[in-house]
Amino acid sequence: MKDNTNQFKAANEYLAYNAMSKLSEGKDSHDNDQKAIGAYMRVEILPKMMQWENIHQRMQYLVENQYYEKEVVNNVTKAQLEELYQLIEKYNHRFPSFMGVVKFFNSYCLKSFDGSKFLETYSERALMNALFLGGKDFESVKNILVEILSGRFQPATPTFLNAGKKQRGEYVSCYLLRVEDNMESIARAVTTSLQLSKRGGGVALSLTNLREFGAPIKQIQGQATGVIPVMKILEDSFSYANQLGQRQGAGAVYLHAHHPDIMTFLDSKRENADEKIRIKSLSLGVVVPNITFELAKNNEDMALFSPYDVEKVYGVPFSDIKVTEEYYNMLNNPKIRKTFVKARKFFQTVAELHFESGYPYLLFDDTVNDRNPNAGRIVMSNLCSEIVQSSSLTEYDTDLTVKKLGEDISCNLGSMNVDKLMNAGSDFGKSVFYAIKSLDHVSRGCDLSCAPSINHGNRNNRALGLGAMNLHGFFAVNEVYYDSPEALEFTNLFFYALAYHAYKASNLLAKERNETYKNFKSSKYATGEYFDKYTKCESDLYTAKLPKVIELFKKHNVTLPTQSDWSELVESIKKYGLANSHVLAVAPTGSISYLSSCTPSLQPVVSPVEVRKEGKLGRVYSLAYKLDENNYKYYKDGAYELGPNPIIDIVAQAQKHVDQAISLTLFMNDKATTRDLNKAYIRAFKAKCSSIYYVRIRQEVLEDSEHIDWEKDGQSFECSSCTI
Repeated sequence: MKDNTNQFKAANEYLAYNAMSKLSEGKDSHDNDQKAIGAYMRVEILPKMMQWENIHQRMQYLVENQYYEKEVVNNVTKAQLEELYQLIEKYNHRFPSFMGVVKFFNSYCLKSFDGSKFLETYSERALMNALFLGGKDFESVKNILVEILSGRFQPATPTFLNAGKKQRGEYVSCYLLRVEDNMESIARAVTTSLQLSKRGGGVALSLTNLREFGAPIKQIQGQATGVIPVMKILEDSFSYANQLGQRQGAGAVYLHAHHPDIMTFLDSKRENADEKIRIKSLSLGVVVPNITFELAKNNEDMALFSPYDVEKVYGVPFSDIKVTEEYYNMLNNPKIRKTFVKARKFFQTVAELHFESGYPYLLFDDTVNDRNPNAGRIVMSNLCSEIVQSSSLTEYDTDLTVKKLGEDISCNLGSMNVDKLMNAGSDFGKSVFYAIKSLDHVSRGCDLSCAPSINHGNRNNRALGLGAMNLHGFFAVNEVYYDSPEALEFTNLFFYALAYHAYKASNLLAKERNETYKNFKSSKYATGEYFDKYTKCESDLYTAKLPKVIELFKKHNVTLPTQSDWSELVESIKKYGLANSHVLAVAPTGSISYLSSCTPSLQPVVSPVEVRKEGKLGRVYSLAYKLDENNYKYYKDGAYELGPNPIIDIVAQAQKHVDQAISLTLFMNDKATTRDLNKAYIRAFKAKCSSIYYVRIRQEVLEDSEHIDWEKDGQSFECSSCTI
């Protein structure tokens, strides 16, 4: 009884210090949070940390007992391992926040099989990532370790969690699958989803090509059951499969706005939906072309076209049709059956659902395809709406073996910390190079043979998604308001520089290996056309003009690439190519942002001190990046106070330079209307944002500046697969 009482008092101590961190406007927040870290480590971690006599004994034990992969550990010699530990000692990692230490030891740290002992520190998890990502190139191993320990680069959750482990899931964040209009494709999609979910990735599927409810089967009218039964099967599959109990299975389905089942598809997420159609845990996304906005603007009906008929008429699946271009041709074609709904009714329904559930995601069809540097069509996105890549259909025989192998998509994600990267100064480009090299290694080191079409796409394209986090944190510590002109100009120029160094890195990798991604020659990269926005613009377009922004780049010793730099790079790309079909994508970075004690993605904080539910601990208070009494005012107006417009404007600036998409969450207060949401959709669409992720509505109970994760039907609104 005494031991339990002491443990209770000790737990109360660190929780009390953590809670005290929110009581003042940044004045004592950091000190109290640090006291909470000390108490937590003393009570919960250090007594359970396994000890060894030396690093070599530790590695030997972890390899022999099936905790670490021998092949990864053997990438370095004993002498090199000692040198790496000297680097670890030099950087002397300390958790900046209580939330960070809780997140690491609860979610990322390697534990003994019985869960009673911790087997590594944060620095040792970083070491295993460097050993995996750097391979046998010791110089790369050292540099990648430094990038992670310094906080400049953070691998995605699946990579950071699994690197070097013997018992592990895959390193890839999530996967995208096309489903075609036949039973073989549907069956293979379900089994592939199970396999991928087991390995720890979220899976998104396009259902656009499936024939609608009531369509004919073998010329018998009214037989098809539509997309809902397939969604039900997928939902059950994801509920069943997870990664060693550590990450919940997660799935999403995308449907084109002009599919005849679209309204039923949307209604399946309503709280009062009939159980026959209700979808509880599966995420929904809608592909919206320009024509849909045009029809709504003119208050016209929108036609919903039978995918079955479209494929018969055009000879290609519905998802491969440019609906905006072909809309009136399909409308006037008597061979294509169609139904109608008011375009404004469609957007009204989308807005209503956003208020009820936060879904659906919106992918702006023509925006992403017009921006696409590669051949083929983008028909969907992923669970966090930041991955947009071309795909092609796969055909199967009746025994589900592959008849014709197409390309599907995987996401190899990581994120740069904006503040830490700016502090790298003249090494800005070097940091980006090793981040790109790390992600490229993930694309080459993963085994996706369980999903042949995804494996094929990955091998052909080596697509990467390097993103960014801690933008608001950088603004606050540099005395810039999130909704200021300075914030917009800085974001534009930061991503301009990030894009330059990312493409430069991919070009260098292609040159070193004498190998480009397979379809490089048919891309807009090969002709240089994709880079015209940099080489054929006014020479001073991408230069700092506002005094504060000029000061920021000068103070941090970060030099922006010139038009001449771009021209030189483009010539090198034409000559040597690129190793990767895509290099940038900005994920939500939920979990990793908490681990890194920084602000998420490009979003503003919800409040200076955020409250979250963390397992058995209950409420945990998470401080904004480097919060103190001096920068408190730059955090005071959080996402709900700022509203959607400043966030859309920031994302639009970054999106100019991001070849894929950016997870864009809209924050609305409880007084917002569906009309307000529709205005936000239109603003994002006109600003050339690629997609909209979640819509979060602030309930009245949360207006005391605290924020608790929503949960509907047991499902958190954080996507565990892509919030890297």
